[in-house]
Amino acid sequence: MSLTFHWFLPTNGDSRHVVGGGHGTPATASGRDRPPTVAYLSQIARAAEEVGFAGALTPTGAWCEDAWLTTAMVSRHTERLKFLVAFRPGLISPTLAAQMASTFQRQTGGRLLLNVVTGGENQEQRAFGDFLDKDSRYRRTGEFLQVVRELWQGGTVDLDGEHLRVRGATLARVPDPVPQVYFAGSSPIAGEIAARHADVYLTWGEPPDQVAEKLDRIRSLAAAEGRTLRFGIRLHVITRDTAEQAWAEANRLLDGFDPETVASVQAGLARSESEGQRRMLALHGGGSRERLEIHPNLWAGIGLVRGGVGTALVGSHDEVAERIKEYQALGIEEFILSGYPHLEEAYWFGEGVLPRLAAQGLWRHPAGKEAAPTTPTEPAVLAPFAS
Repeated sequence: MSLTFHWFLPTNGDSRHVVGGGHGTPATASGRDRPPTVAYLSQIARAAEEVGFAGALTPTGAWCEDAWLTTAMVSRHTERLKFLVAFRPGLISPTLAAQMASTFQRQTGGRLLLNVVTGGENQEQRAFGDFLDKDSRYRRTGEFLQVVRELWQGGTVDLDGEHLRVRGATLARVPDPVPQVYFAGSSPIAGEIAARHADVYLTWGEPPDQVAEKLDRIRSLAAAEGRTLRFGIRLHVITRDTAEQAWAEANRLLDGFDPETVASVQAGLARSESEGQRRMLALHGGGSRERLEIHPNLWAGIGLVRGGVGTALVGSHDEVAERIKEYQALGIEEFILSGYPHLEEAYWFGEGVLPRLAAQGLWRHPAGKEAAPTTPTEPAVLAPFAS
């Protein structure tokens, strides 16, 4: 089995420092260091494509640029890279979303993947006009995906649901291929919806024992629906030629965290209704800078200033490769990674870790290229475009 790796497009801005934000908290000032212009995001996308990432996740929310529009523009500057577009089903008609996905597939040659984000923050959802509670949002997501999948199969859809109603919905042209649906959520109802509708279930980067417990639960739910899911994990990464260099970089990032910013971000994240966010906060004790290595080479420091995934794989290329194999042993097949700054870190991982996995038969370049040699080397980094 060949593992699949995706990178991340920082549409909230990029920096040599951690850019905070997400889950109801605004992007931090560091996001202005490298604004998310199409030129810069395209440079990241081309770097990811060259070193061997299969796709790139683009986030959704009030704190970042719109994922659909941004990826449509960036796709023109890439050839093979797929785009894992995050979107919130409560903010768009299922028929329109199915049509947009179909158009995206045709115009990009089948390079769309969909990350369905139900939304865990009431305040942010209400800003977009969505006043349902969390469980109701998940039930609506289930109805949404039911309509979208039937449309993609070429059917005509009538639905009188609890939250959605459509009459005579149909697509003039169905997508080919049908986009894969990626879905995350740690609450009980999120697991139920994932089991019925997802192709890939995603978890944030928790220690392996916690990930194993979650995956076992989702497998059981999917089996009860007569389905089998693939599994992926979302992590940051800091990988260098030596462990000392990697941890020095992690400590440099940590030294850049302003205590007032940490306190403000943690106070905002503590109000989150997201079960996944609650689990992330628990990993670092709600803002503590002590004992941030919560498992060998798994560092919870990012979560001090960033909502969503707050953990990073930190270590030498060999150590990071070993941690990836540890997650693979649990059933993880897809890894969605990121790092600050995203241009440079794409090269560090692509030139340092991927060749080691290729040498062990665990990964191959999506374009069939030979992996780079595994001898220590500085990453080939291009200067960012002027914004």
